[in-house]
Amino acid sequence: MTGIVYKSTGSWYVVKAEDNQFYNCRIKGKFRIKGIKSTNPIAVGDVVDFDLDETVDEVNGVITNIHDRKNYVVRKSVNLSKQTHILASNVDIIFLIVTINNPVTTTSFIDRFLVTAEAYGIEAVLLFNKIDTFDEATTDEQLYLQYIYSKIGYKCLRVSATESKGLDALKEMMVGKTSIFSGHSGVGKSTLVNAIEPTLNLKTKEISDAHSQGQHTTTFAEMFDLSFNAKIIDTPGIRGYGMIDMDKHEITDYFPEFFALKENCKFNNCLHKEEPNCAVKEALDNDEIAWSRYNSYLKILEGDDEHYRNDNFEADRKASDESRKS
Repeated sequence: MTGIVYKSTGSWYVVKAEDNQFYNCRIKGKFRIKGIKSTNPIAVGDVVDFDLDETVDEVNGVITNIHDRKNYVVRKSVNLSKQTHILASNVDIIFLIVTINNPVTTTSFIDRFLVTAEAYGIEAVLLFNKIDTFDEATTDEQLYLQYIYSKIGYKCLRVSATESKGLDALKEMMVGKTSIFSGHSGVGKSTLVNAIEPTLNLKTKEISDAHSQGQHTTTFAEMFDLSFNAKIIDTPGIRGYGMIDMDKHEITDYFPEFFALKENCKFNNCLHKEEPNCAVKEALDNDEIAWSRYNSYLKILEGDDEHYRNDNFEADRKASDESRKS
């Protein structure tokens, strides 16, 4: 039988087969020695073949084959930094939920996320959540970020899960597609999904006052069928993204505004750092490129791709603020 993986617990996988029935499946040991560099050989969204196994109390299956993925989203493994963890595969559109505060989503985090999406060919949309809590200063900051990313070509949407603002436009983007919602813990992923599809009733938790850090509410990735002809993948909260297997000369290609100028640089292998007659640096000096984007590029280029800790958030934000003021 053939089906799609809807849930992964690390050892068991829930697969929805072509008969619309769900089966608990395990994998053959061979998948663990295939040289796959990820900590999980199978991810939510994978199309798999499986054989039914009726030797146990409940009818289960054994996964025998994984179909080729059209794309996938990865993060660095929490415990094994040299390995990757595949969050989801075969994704049509990925939404990054951004909050200005409570908790802070830094531009460095946003840019790493967008570079990852660009590298794997997945459409990315920025969802600015919790707009109902904004004061004038917070609104200005959010609109400035929206200006930066809209100018580059990324779709941005202002939403409020608690007051149902922007949800109709969000649903329109999701129809007929498999979506993944991601972002830091506490940005309101589960609350937003519940607002879109209340019958799901995903678990939510309040922000920790001590650290303004959301508590993890999602342990494993899981896909859900929605009532308006869409699928959504709910993933664990993440604190940082790593650039996976990316050559330093490739990185500029995943910054669309840099890529558009690259052919005007004097050297075709320009890294936009110390080289003379660099079109990117000229655009930067003319305020045609955001300093926050350039700073993110340099960090990625220099290999500063470890998980961000809480004390990095404020430093990143201050750097972004200073570059904006300048």
